[in-house]
Amino acid sequence: MNANDRTPADLLRSALASDPGRPLVTFYDDATGERVELSVATFANWVAKTANLLQGDLAAGPGDRVALLLPAHWQTAVWLLACSSVGVVADVGGDPAAADVVVSGPDSLDVARACSGERVALALRPLGGRFPETPEGFADYAVEVPSQGDRFVPFAPVDADEAGLVVGGVELTSAEVVARGRADAGRLGVVAGSRILSGLSYDAWDGLSAGLYAALAVGGSVVLCRHLGELGEGGLEKRVGDERVTVTMR
Repeated sequence: MNANDRTPADLLRSALASDPGRPLVTFYDDATGERVELSVATFANWVAKTANLLQGDLAAGPGDRVALLLPAHWQTAVWLLACSSVGVVADVGGDPAAADVVVSGPDSLDVARACSGERVALALRPLGGRFPETPEGFADYAVEVPSQGDRFVPFAPVDADEAGLVVGGVELTSAEVVARGRADAGRLGVVAGSRILSGLSYDAWDGLSAGLYAALAVGGSVVLCRHLGELGEGGLEKRVGDERVTVTMR
């Protein structure tokens, strides 16, 4: 990756310029049997659309706080990179009452209603499906995002030295997120072309790094597994082989 990259959004742009067709995030939900594989180009397109939704329709800008009440999921990874693209602070599991925008999965809607600002709900259904009925007081992400533009340009420059992520109560600048991702990749032996399988939650740095940032920092890819405990005997070993996994974190 480009040594000058200082935000996660920078890392994604470098990945897109380098090899847009390679896999970036492969997602499994072992409770439903869902498998989704997103190339760098497809993932970047979702990020651009989501960033346009965040900046345009939701009127979020640098310094604003977005509470992400979401599990480890490919759409959560998209939102993390969209927040980086706009320059807003992604507060993972943060207090909705203290946020300008809340983004909620289907299991945290009641908690998310404490946000007095904009509210977005994700059904987290296979293929990015929408809710059968939009939750009251929320915009349905799956309804709103398809019509957004495929290219994103921030209204204001993103400062890598400003807060970009809060996880586990720890606030990190965007530059610190990139530096930590690179350091973790080095510690784990992750290099360009590596495949990290992660069954870790996104509610702590280790899960975010294994499930997104470490691979993104060095040109690797992620096999992100939700409900990994649902796999039967021998299932994990088969997945490691099928997905050509080089590092396993669980």
